[in-house]
Amino acid sequence: MPKVKSSLTCKLKSIVSEYGEEVFKVDESVLFCQLCESANIPLNKLSNSIFRKFLETYIKNPIPDQTTLRKLYVDDIYNETMENIRSKLSSKRIWVSIDETTDVEGRYIANVIVGSLETDRQGVVFLLHTEELEKTNFSTISQLFNKSMGILWPNGVQHEHVLLFVSDAAPYMVKAGTALQVFYSKMLHVTCAAHGLHRVAEHVRSHFNSVDKLIASVKQVFQKAPSRIQLFKNELPGVHLPPEPIITRWGTWINAAAYYCENIQAVRHIIGLLDQEDAISIQKAKKCLDKPNLENNLAYIKSNFSVLSVAIDKLQGKCLSLATSLNIIENIEETFKTLNGEHGKPINLKLKNVFEKNKGLSKLKQISNILDGEENKNIGELLGELTCNDIVYFKYAPIVSVDVERSFSTYKTLLADNRRKFKFENLAKHLIIQCNTQALQDSDQSDYQTSE
Repeated sequence: MPKVKSSLTCKLKSIVSEYGEEVFKVDESVLFCQLCESANIPLNKLSNSIFRKFLETYIKNPIPDQTTLRKLYVDDIYNETMENIRSKLSSKRIWVSIDETTDVEGRYIANVIVGSLETDRQGVVFLLHTEELEKTNFSTISQLFNKSMGILWPNGVQHEHVLLFVSDAAPYMVKAGTALQVFYSKMLHVTCAAHGLHRVAEHVRSHFNSVDKLIASVKQVFQKAPSRIQLFKNELPGVHLPPEPIITRWGTWINAAAYYCENIQAVRHIIGLLDQEDAISIQKAKKCLDKPNLENNLAYIKSNFSVLSVAIDKLQGKCLSLATSLNIIENIEETFKTLNGEHGKPINLKLKNVFEKNKGLSKLKQISNILDGEENKNIGELLGELTCNDIVYFKYAPIVSVDVERSFSTYKTLLADNRRKFKFENLAKHLIIQCNTQALQDSDQSDYQTSE
């Protein structure tokens, strides 16, 4: 029998099968390299003759100059990305999340995340816009919100389709949320639940000064000290090095305290082997390890507050329903009601204050109860401008702003030391393309499976 020429699609699928979906993905006639997508290769690498020859050999097409790519291709890909986002969200109910950070150049950078609200699954999430702000206050955030909605709906903003705004609890964000509700009358404003739990974790840290000093001093002992690290590994081969918590990362201090509770004798042994004349940090660590009640405090923290970091991790998971997310919060609230002692009661009070101020979260709890079949005699007061059909779109509504945090991680990676001359306009386009490529591919795949 004569050989039958296999189709291009079959050939591409065979490549995916051979190397795995973590390496390649296929979309009809296009093969996507997952590794290249995440490699974050600067365009100026095309000036490297060896790299250029490699690409031309295996792609078998001429490679444009880096200047050509910047002037022509980047804009085209950015515009195509934005059109794809608009097509995915044009008729959808959506939620919006905004946060800001200060980058290594000292600029105030704000990112705007938008996602669809679906009735039967978690929706798609995109980085819609990134902008440099002169300053951060409720006015600039409100203007950024409105500008972003204009980018999403250039032919007229669909105010009634914006149902949820998620931000941190900074006063200017709360004020912006209140101001925006005048124009987006159906919109609920919720402050991030994970941020809220992190604020409680910070309150825990403030109550245990001796533990805090221990964590900070031991962290300094092993920072940039290869010989001490090697000593630790040699003496304690089955024990991880002491963690280096970053205060702004949710729940990391609680995890560090739990580590010391589990390994306090091992840490005490290693610090005892070090010469305190070598560094002030060693002297401080030895003093901290001699503090009375240190081990009592470590046991109390691990026993009662590890649930905070566990809950924060769970809230950052994907595909959580609103009911599941709220249940995580409610479990924390029930657990903290049993706290005793001089530290327990004020920490429980802090938890109550954090969530009592989150008025939008209280409304989401009521909406979730309605979706679970509970009666609500005050439903008219609860709904306001919302219709009963609108609330079904809250079934998978987010209560955390983790997607914005992830976009800043990509931004930090993109703004490497060799990219400081990037104009912010071009940097923003690269960020939009990079953050949304995978999301658009996943969305296309989801749409394809739904159509089948």
